[in-house]
Amino acid sequence: MAASSLRAAPILFAGAFLSACAALPRLEAVPPELTERAAIQGIADARVWLDRDLGPFIQSVIQDSNREVEALRSAGEPTDHLPPVYVLAISGGGDAGAFAAGILCGCTARGDRLQFKVVTGTSVGALIAPFAFLGPQYNDVLRNLATAIGPADVLGERNTLAGLMSDGMASTEPLSRLVAKYVTPDVLAAVAREFGRGRVLQIATTNLDAGRHVIWNMGAIASSGAPNALDLFRRIMVASTSIPGAVSPVMIDVDVDGKRFQEMHVDGGVISQVFLYPSPFLAELEKATGRPLDREIHMYVIRNGRLQPDWSDTDRRTLAITGRAINVLVQAQGINDVHRLYEIARHDAVDFNLAYIGPEFAHTHPEEFDTAYMNALYDYAYGLGSTGHAWHNSPPQQTEMPESH
Repeated sequence: MAASSLRAAPILFAGAFLSACAALPRLEAVPPELTERAAIQGIADARVWLDRDLGPFIQSVIQDSNREVEALRSAGEPTDHLPPVYVLAISGGGDAGAFAAGILCGCTARGDRLQFKVVTGTSVGALIAPFAFLGPQYNDVLRNLATAIGPADVLGERNTLAGLMSDGMASTEPLSRLVAKYVTPDVLAAVAREFGRGRVLQIATTNLDAGRHVIWNMGAIASSGAPNALDLFRRIMVASTSIPGAVSPVMIDVDVDGKRFQEMHVDGGVISQVFLYPSPFLAELEKATGRPLDREIHMYVIRNGRLQPDWSDTDRRTLAITGRAINVLVQAQGINDVHRLYEIARHDAVDFNLAYIGPEFAHTHPEEFDTAYMNALYDYAYGLGSTGHAWHNSPPQQTEMPESH
């Protein structure tokens, strides 16, 4: 989710008054006490929850490591001391996702593009993450997503009345077609192969019924062999980019003890715009395994946005003030999410690297998914990546959060 993605947000407040009159049909939502028991039919390990019990997440990490060791052993590589772990988190940001695409393609040109063991994506980061995960052979896809699409390729706009009487001011149909174009059965098979080597691809959505962050294990989905795997993979990517109210949510069928329910999933950025792992993770992993993680960890974070507040001459009108306030809230959340990862990295003695849009980038942004803006942002980011100036070891000082007293 991005501030610029929410320009239509004021309309949502008017829609709130009409929503009770126009509720669309759906299956029963999962009762709160059954939330963590709800499963995708045929894919038992499709997702984890990181906001409460970390046990299932810890077990998945152990299984990832076991697959990595087996893959190294099969390749004749040593397994007594495992290689460093490189992890990449790609944030939300609407059409500013062109920044992440430019950074990755620029690093490829420079010759220092890393292979990340873990890649996570939220919102527009969810569209980029699978191709960042699979490596430079998918740079053309990244470039096309960053520079060759317009509003009509992403949003199926409805007129105001239709939008207010539906479940979003725009439908996800164009975006679903775009995702289906690039996320092919071959892509699913490639993700499954990398999952078999112990690598991890995760995408976040928000379960709007439960009000909780859901972390989807895309490698487990891809390798499940379930007949619905490809469809689910695509639907999760679309859900992670679906700004609630502005775009229709994605409904996902789940099962509890043979009874069908339906979950409503929207933009993962509603809760967190960028994620990797929660602060207690390494300590909990050590408890579970009985030993510390004896591997270097290098954390890379791409913030598809700025780390300074955007100035705006706000009209003195209700809708303008409301929309501006939402934009400020979203930007502040994104900045705080970056600082949270930085503090986790400092606490865990993890090498931290951050890429973000600097104040020197000043191209005009007339509308969301404006092709000229996206091309300019891609070129700017490509320049940073190709010249070795993409990464910073800390957020800029002017965005530091005040110390609590």
